[in-house]
Parts: sequence; structure tokens; C-alpha cells
Amino acid sequence: MALPDFLVIGVPKAGTTALHAALARHPGLFMSAVKEPKFFLTDGPPPAKGGPGDAETYREHVWRRDDYEALFEGAPPGTLRGESTPFYLYDLAAQRRIRETVPGAKLIVSLRDPVERAHSNWTHLWSAGLEPIGDVIRACAEEKRRAAAGWAPFWHYIGLGRYGEQLRHLFTLFPREQVLLFRYRDLVDRPADTLDRICGFLGVERGLVGEVPKENVTAHPPESRRHELLSQLVRLGDRVLGQRLTAPLERVLQREGRARRPLTWPERQELLSYFAADIAVLQDVTDEDFSDWLRPRERSGGLVGSRPSGQRQARNGRPRGRSA
Repeated sequence: MALPDFLVIGVPKAGTTALHAALARHPGLFMSAVKEPKFFLTDGPPPAKGGPGDAETYREHVWRRDDYEALFEGAPPGTLRGESTPFYLYDLAAQRRIRETVPGAKLIVSLRDPVERAHSNWTHLWSAGLEPIGDVIRACAEEKRRAAAGWAPFWHYIGLGRYGEQLRHLFTLFPREQVLLFRYRDLVDRPADTLDRICGFLGVERGLVGEVPKENVTAHPPESRRHELLSQLVRLGDRVLGQRLTAPLERVLQREGRARRPLTWPERQELLSYFAADIAVLQDVTDEDFSDWLRPRERSGGLVGSRPSGQRQARNGRPRGRSA
């Protein structure tokens, strides 16, 4: 059987695409050509319906076992096989399927400030013309209704960022030494060190990959009548023709886009209300300090974090290394 030796399981909008590309450059690692096969998200075919754009997402699922194993058949002898589906951490049933199928697999998790992650997630869908609400706070308020209607996980701006409850469940299935946690900002601010740390965790030679490809920073089109009309065409086209129509329209939508506007502190506080209790759970589960996520951001924008993680303090006030 050709199954993965390791999985990048989380989280969306935390550099997993760039990480996948960086690890693929290591001669001791073989990354699936399909970066996000989503195999463990279902027991069979994906749902037939969902929110805007979900039909295309579901068409991308590699859900048949034979097709999934075929992703790894080309791995050279002696290499470790891996794939990256950043929704696995969020989906507790997916965690259990991984445990049943590849119980010895090593798991890699990139954690990003949950408010910034949600904002980036919303911007991604807004800029693509799929998100009908032009305000991230109002969009987050719709999450329960959307989830009940079967919208895919990428629409779960809040749920995807509740890492504490997700990791608490994961650690009931896998020993902690089988899971590597690091911060997204580590990958951005200290890519060589972070990649070496991942390679050490996987047991392959360090120092062979030191750079992470830059991700495209999503443009943020202004809310306008033009954006509304084009977005309606995107959502209609997705249901009828899929990406044959929507991809060109998305490019048109982003032509007048600007850099993502940082959240104000009042906006950030409002979104933090969704995450504060879970951040406390996360600190208990990991014994790491994430209190910086409860404060105003020191930096903002695409592919940046706060200060380097080596500067953060442990919960007892003493300096502490990066989360492990």
C-alpha cells in the first residue's frame, strides 16, 4: 500500500501551500502532486451541495482509496511520503479516519492568530467573488446558519480557528510526540529554522531546504456596484459552468484590488470574542503562551506575523522556545 508517512493537517490560510512546496524540494521527501487531496474528509463521495464555490471544491476531492494511494506510488524508494490538507485538524471525524488508516503518521500543524486567519479567509472568498457579505464581522455572524445549510469548511471562519478544542481531541488519538506544532509567523520570520525543525521532526536531513516560496497576497477589491455584479456572475457561473467561467471573472474582480486593510482594534476585539475561551484551552492543551493573540496586532498583512516567536514569554513569565 502507498499511504502517507506524514500529513500537514492544519490550518487553512497559515502557509500550508508554501510549506508543501518547500518540503517537495527536499530529496528525502515525496509530496503528493495534488497538494490538497482531502481524502480523510469523507467516508465516500463528498457532498453534492454547499455554498458558493463549494461544487468546485468537492470536485477536487480525491475520495477513492485507489486514487489516493496512486498519489504516492511514484515516491522513490526510501523517501517519506506526505500530503497537505489543512482541514484535517478542524474535522474531528477526519482525525479519527487518519488514526484508523495511518496510525503511525506524523502530523504537522501551522497555527495562525485566529482573528488574522479568519480575516484572511474572508478576504480570499470576498476577492474571488464568492463571499456575498462585504464585512468580515457580519460574515462571521452568518457562520452557524451557513454550516447548518451545508456550506463547506472553508466558510467556517470561526470554527477553523478554534485550535484548542481541535488539538484537545487530536491528542486523545495520537501521542504528542507524533504531532509538531509551530506558528505561522515562524515560517514567515524564520523559514530556514522552521524548515529544519520540521525536517528534524520527520527524521530527514536538515539544511537542504531553507526557503519558503512566497504566497500570493490576496487583493481586496472595494465594495462597489461593479464588485457586486461581477460577484453575482461568479456565483451563478460556479453553479452552471464551474471554473471555466469563474476563474476569468475572479481575475477581473481583483484588478482594482488593494492590499488587505488591517482590522481596527475594535473590530479585532469583536472577533476575539469568538476565540478568547478557546485560546485559554489551547494554552492548557499545549502549555504554551498564546496571550499575544488577545492583544492588538504588532504587524499585519499577508504572510507576516507578530514578533519572532523566540521573544515570547512562557506562561510563568520565563523565556520559552517555540511551541513543540
